[in-house]
Amino acid sequence: MSNIPELNASDYLKSIVSNLPDSPGIYQYLNSEGTIIYVGKAKNLKRRVSSYFNRDHQSPKTRVLVSKIADIRYIVVKTEEDALLLENNLIKKYKPRYNVLLKDDKTYPSICVRNEYFPRVLKTRRIVRDGSAYFGPYSHVQSMYAVLDLIKHLYPLRTCNLNLTPENIRAGKFNVCLEYHIKNCAGPCVGRQSLEDYQKNIDEIKEILKGNTRDIARTLYRQMQQLAEEMRFEEAQLLKEKYLLIENYRSKSEVVSSVLHNIDVFAIEEDDDRQSAFINYLHITNGAINQAFTFEYKKRLNESKEELLALGIAEMRTRYHSHSREIIVPFDPGVELADITFTVPVRGDKRTLLELSQLNVKQYKADRLKQAEKLNPEQRTTRLLKEIQQQLYLDRLPLRIECFDNSNIQGSDPVAGCVVFVKGKPSKQDYRKYNIRTVEGPDDYASMQEVVRRRYSRAQEEGSPLPDLIITDGGKGQMSAVKEVLDELGLDIPVAGLAKDNRHRTSELLAGFPPRVIGMKQNTPLFHLLTRIQDEVHRYAITFHRDRRSKRQVASELDTIKGIGDKSKTALLRHFKSVKRVREAPLDALAAIVGEAKARLVRTHFDSPGTPGTGKGAEEIR
Repeated sequence: MSNIPELNASDYLKSIVSNLPDSPGIYQYLNSEGTIIYVGKAKNLKRRVSSYFNRDHQSPKTRVLVSKIADIRYIVVKTEEDALLLENNLIKKYKPRYNVLLKDDKTYPSICVRNEYFPRVLKTRRIVRDGSAYFGPYSHVQSMYAVLDLIKHLYPLRTCNLNLTPENIRAGKFNVCLEYHIKNCAGPCVGRQSLEDYQKNIDEIKEILKGNTRDIARTLYRQMQQLAEEMRFEEAQLLKEKYLLIENYRSKSEVVSSVLHNIDVFAIEEDDDRQSAFINYLHITNGAINQAFTFEYKKRLNESKEELLALGIAEMRTRYHSHSREIIVPFDPGVELADITFTVPVRGDKRTLLELSQLNVKQYKADRLKQAEKLNPEQRTTRLLKEIQQQLYLDRLPLRIECFDNSNIQGSDPVAGCVVFVKGKPSKQDYRKYNIRTVEGPDDYASMQEVVRRRYSRAQEEGSPLPDLIITDGGKGQMSAVKEVLDELGLDIPVAGLAKDNRHRTSELLAGFPPRVIGMKQNTPLFHLLTRIQDEVHRYAITFHRDRRSKRQVASELDTIKGIGDKSKTALLRHFKSVKRVREAPLDALAAIVGEAKARLVRTHFDSPGTPGTGKGAEEIR
């Protein structure tokens, strides 16, 4: 328990706040159990902490935090930069409940130069504070392997885990292995490579890992030229091979500008529900990207983008030991760091750098979204429905969408179909087909009105669920026709229209009255969902119309014979191939197919006077 004096908790906190200094520093809020629940930084401790207690907070999370504060601690520092770094360290140390949460990056590997007598260079996912040097983490694993492959071809390093102390080497405890014979190792285990020569390679490797490949290449080039002048061509050839390897690696790196050096770049992007923020960090050395990393912050108190960006800058510069004097940002993060310039570029190479960082953070956001949707498919559906809600300015989420389409050929066999999508998925048991009853000729608007009137007047009578959104497979005319019927029925249901271009492809989404075009990018999940709804209702209506038309076209005289159903008719036509042959078939042949009783019905029908195709004039009719 915290040592709170015997007085009212509110008065106790006010007494601490009133005595806070007007200096930069960090403050810690503790709960009644003495646990740190929040850590913050401030240019002016007194003003910042007072703001928590002197006003009502709109954010429910902030109100909950204030209600749980039982004690306040603070640390005064010299500069705002010190406060930012200290805040970052304390958040990582105590992981307070109400601070932003930096998502762990243990899954990303780093390159380690081990703190050993003859250091090894290897990939690792564990950071051990034993004096070893770490470079990374690498979010793009292929980049890490490319660097390791370059190092392997440039320098003969040991890969064994032998304890190569001077005493063990002098005692002759080791023998060379296969790596020595294939010239991947120079044999330091048996004294064939000196520590001085080996360490020189390690120093150059560290420069490469820092991104200083240009300096290494220049040094190799000078040495190569000097050896060539001294007629030492074999040694010069070895250096030339190393030089070409480094140049080839540099050519594949992301080169930005030859004049930019030792610059940090940051970009930030919030997710759609503003519960997380993604920050990308690039470090530029000698005109090329040396480090690139994107990470995620989980919000706790609706922190602003400025606050999150400031935290991200402190975190990345500490992690990568960056001493850049210039930081490129999309906006002013609202912090002042000693001897550091914040640049918000509007054009030129620096603007290109910022756009590259923004491209990376947006791609990372999209990748995380895809991963989340694979684990939780409903999340994707909800996001799409929210997009529809925002695009059409709907009062509620369109969980139930109904879409209508008409189908006829110059007014013949007019029908309509209604498909229903619930939570973004087709609900086929709710699909309905409609024969148009009251409309004469090809009048799509009147047909649509008849169907909508029949569907929703019945839904009102039966208390069936009404849709959150109606979509018509047509333009402004169809929408207006539907809206007229809804007003007549006293229903307030939003109506949208999907129109197609001259190639019969979904081209635009219409909404509102008067209808207006809603911008909709193709090849987006939202576009695909709406296209799917439109294609589904079109398929459903066309199939129904085709079935009805086919039924009418294949209707035959057998349909008029009382006692002969569909199965018997189908059996007769399948066997005899046509009504004409059924008419001419003898009784025993018919009985073999449908039985004697039904065969008599068929023969009686065709033998009756006046039946088409029988009796007088039959030849002419046929």
